[in-house]
Amino acid sequence: MDIIIFIVSMAALIWGADYIVQESEKIALHFDISPFIIGATLIALGTSLPEMAVSMSASYKGDGDIAVANVIGSTIFNISLVLGAVFLIAKNIKPKRDLFAKDSAWSLFPIFIFILMAIDGKLSRLDGVLFLFLMVAYLIFLIQSNQLEEIDDEIQKEKFAWGKSILFLSIGFVLVIGGADFAIDSAGNIAKAFGVSQWIIGLFLVAFGTSLPELVVSIKAARANNADMAIGAIIGSNVANFTMVLGLSSIINPLNVNLNATFFDVIAALIVSVMLVFITANKLYNKSAGIVMMTVLILVISHSFS
Repeated sequence: MDIIIFIVSMAALIWGADYIVQESEKIALHFDISPFIIGATLIALGTSLPEMAVSMSASYKGDGDIAVANVIGSTIFNISLVLGAVFLIAKNIKPKRDLFAKDSAWSLFPIFIFILMAIDGKLSRLDGVLFLFLMVAYLIFLIQSNQLEEIDDEIQKEKFAWGKSILFLSIGFVLVIGGADFAIDSAGNIAKAFGVSQWIIGLFLVAFGTSLPELVVSIKAARANNADMAIGAIIGSNVANFTMVLGLSSIINPLNVNLNATFFDVIAALIVSVMLVFITANKLYNKSAGIVMMTVLILVISHSFS
């Protein structure tokens, strides 16, 4: 029964996030915000809502391992699975923005800061506040560094209605918050039933589920030849996961982090982040890079379950 509840709750999380992303995008386009900004901010934050809801709920219930593992796992999935799938599926990826010079470092800053903060074995409420300040700094950086890009005329002409957007946004938030609550309870029960640690459940089962919105949105954007939005959503989502998700979760309840026990998974998240920097530096937006990323994901999963 717990497995069915988990699947239904994850579906609610994904559908809710999809509603929020779609309506946020319409609002952004209505105000002529560029595709990259949409991807790196509204879509990134929208697709991070499942992670945020799950980790905050886990923190409130005292399941700190799930809260932290969800963020680490989502980082690994976002880059290796989501970006790898984008590279494999998209026919021609040519970002207009210089992602290496402007944005790639932001995929490394949060995880380095996380490691430094976790050395003492805990993410305190003060650490959480500092994470939130880092998110604000990222948003300011994006706004200041971005030059407004041309918006698709067909999208601009789409009829916009505030009432409809607010309704669907409200439905989305209800689904995300409710889904997160049931997902945590059922995931904890599944872990106990199968004798699997909460860390592994959070790292793979929960993290994979909460990464599905990023996967769907990024693939849609890439197939529409909007690589800037796809890659921007992944980078922005990873920043949001470490800053907002861990920040808010540790403010609710300080989180214990055992870096010795979770060394491999944290290093794996760091390695895939470095790979993203390497790819943007050398503009390796091709199927070969996608295959390498998928291979890394398989190795990580095999090692963790072995």
